[in-house]
This record gives sequence, structure tokens and C-alpha cells, in this order.
Amino acid sequence: MSRQVYLDYAATTFTAPEVVSSMAPYFTQSFGNPSSIYSFSESNRKAMASARQQVADVLGATKEEIFFTSGGTEADNWALKGVAWRNRSKGNHVITTKIEHHAVLHTAQFLQENGFEVTYLDVDSEGKVRLEDLKNAVTDRTILVSVMFANNEIGTLQPIAEIGAFCREKGIVFHTDAVQAVAHVPIDVRAMNIDLLSLSAHKFYGPKGVGALYVRKGVKIDNFMHGGGQERGKRATTENVAGIVGLGAAIELTASRMKEASGRVGKLRDMLIDGVMKTIPHAKLNGAPSGERLPNNSNFSFIGIEGETLLLDLDGAGIYASTGSACSSGSLDPSHVLMAIGLSHEQAHGSLRMTLGEETSEEDIRYVLSVLPGIVERRRAMSPLWEDFLKKTQGGK
Repeated sequence: MSRQVYLDYAATTFTAPEVVSSMAPYFTQSFGNPSSIYSFSESNRKAMASARQQVADVLGATKEEIFFTSGGTEADNWALKGVAWRNRSKGNHVITTKIEHHAVLHTAQFLQENGFEVTYLDVDSEGKVRLEDLKNAVTDRTILVSVMFANNEIGTLQPIAEIGAFCREKGIVFHTDAVQAVAHVPIDVRAMNIDLLSLSAHKFYGPKGVGALYVRKGVKIDNFMHGGGQERGKRATTENVAGIVGLGAAIELTASRMKEASGRVGKLRDMLIDGVMKTIPHAKLNGAPSGERLPNNSNFSFIGIEGETLLLDLDGAGIYASTGSACSSGSLDPSHVLMAIGLSHEQAHGSLRMTLGEETSEEDIRYVLSVLPGIVERRRAMSPLWEDFLKKTQGGK
């Protein structure tokens, strides 16, 4: 294997060395339970307060509005279930989209099984929610709207500020799953009228197993975990101090580099997209144009190709990518996101997501572009689907 190229930063990032260093003392030296009242635990309480402020500063929130969780999935579950249970006397209607992460979709399905009505909005061919569709879906029983900030598969950014303004005008709680977006694109929860926001540390060079839920002051939400009085009585369980410290350090570090990193990675992403579209016949870029998608995201479909075999071939060449969400990588079903934007089963099965990050270089992209076209060509030569496609496009010849 000549080299290794990691292109699955949307699935997870490495933990930055600076973040690891900030966490280390809380495993071995400052190991006290922060809920204990003795002075030995005081440093842990202060460290958590500092991390809470670091998260709040990046989001434009106050530290009292930040609640730590075990990750984005828990934050999504808490947001939807917490608002639904607290507000069911006002209404039982929830609105979300067909392209959400399964942490939202499966939670919405759970709510349906428990007496709530859920509307799943369509998106356009680029994966964008149409504001008019949202407005038409609202009823006098609507209590919650949940629309992700940026899609984890195709990178499309949603009109969050416009959605937030509409929900605020209607008095509807607005939640956004911003797991892919936090510290990668600018977010201001006040200006965007966001009521609830989910995030996860391992998407921005922090540790796995820790995240946060922003809850705007005044929003009523039921507790998700019951037990002790941690997180100001809202989330029971002994706090993951080292993880929380790592989350704070990672979000501050990544946000401080965001503008420069986005510019650098965006250029590499465009280089990758241009190269694939020019060198591979009938390649399709999925999602929105460059200016309306995450700076590190590229997602392609190759007719006549099975995504899983493509990943295996790339893996053999030392290139690590995915066919979509890492949470669904074991599924044989086509991506629900790609189906929602209008792709056929065959196109959705032949998808490839390559997401760039801190250590991606121009040499990495050149290497991928030297390997990928040949892999696609070889796989297509063995594919009946490709043969049928050629016959159709060449008028039966």
C-alpha cells in the first residue's frame, strides 16, 4: 500500500493532540466526582464551567443554556422527546424532514407510536427544505419543528435562519441537529432563532462519547434521564469530566481555526469534485453547489457501481471513504437521503461520500484522482447494470 488517505471526517475525526492534553489530568489527577462538596472536586466543577462557557461562546448562547450529553444521538432524542412530552397538552404535531439523521427519524417514529402526529417534509433535488412546504405543514397543533443544519451525507446547508424566524413568529419550538455543522460553519443561535441545538464532540476533533444540547432560556423541556441532580437537575448521571473538558477545548480550537480551515478544505473539495466530474463519465454530484454545502463534503453517484465494492477497492488502495452515514454502513438498503433527493435505487447504491479534514492534503486528492477513475472503469466493465445503461444511452446499439 503506497499511502493512506482518510476521507471520512463526517463519520468521525481524530482527537486533536491539544485536546487530549487538556483531558489528561481529569483521568488520573483531578478525578473527583464534581457533585461532591469537598474541595478536591472544586477543580472539576470549575473545569466543567469553563467548558460550558467555551461551547456557549461558539454558539452565541449563555453557559446556563448548555447541557452536556453523551453525544448527538442523546441530544436529538432529548430535544424531540423532551419537547413533545412537555407540550402535549398544547398539541401533538411534530414536523421534520425525510433526510434527517436516524437519531431524529427514529425518535420521530417513536413519537408516532406514542400518539403524536409527525409530518416528514420533502426536499428538493439538492436536499433543501422548501420554506413554503414548512409553512403549509404547520397546524394549530404543531409544537415542534426539527430540521438539521447540514446533512451528514450530502452536506447541503438548510435555510436555518429563515426557518427559525418563521417558527419564532408562530410560537413553535425549533430544534436543529447541528452535529455536522458546529465549529465548521458559523452559527449564532440568537440571530438564527434556534431554540434547541444538538452537537457532538467527535465531529470537530474532540473525544467520542460526549456532546451537548443547547436549550434556549424559557423553552420548556422534560428531563430525558432521571436519577440524581446533575446538569442543574435536567440530566442525571455522574458527569464525564474528561470528555466535557475535551469538548470545550475542541470546540474552541476548531472554531478559532474555522475560517482558515474552511477555505483550505473547500479548495481541496472543489479540486476533488472537479477532478471526479472531468475524469469519470456519467458521475453525478449529489447535494447543493459548493457555496451551499459543507466545505469538506463531496458525495457522488456512479451508475453501474455497487458502493460496497467501490469501498473495498478504495480500501485496498489505502483510501478510506463511505457510502453515506457511518451509522447505517451495515445496511443493505439504499440511502434514505439519496432516495429523498430523487435518485433511483441503482444510483443510490452506487454512491460514494468523501469528506475532508485537518490532515487532508493536495497530494491526497491527487492520489485519489489517480486511483478512483480506474476503479470505477474496472467495476463497470464487470457490471450488467452499466452494460444496460450504455445500451439505453446509445439508442440500443
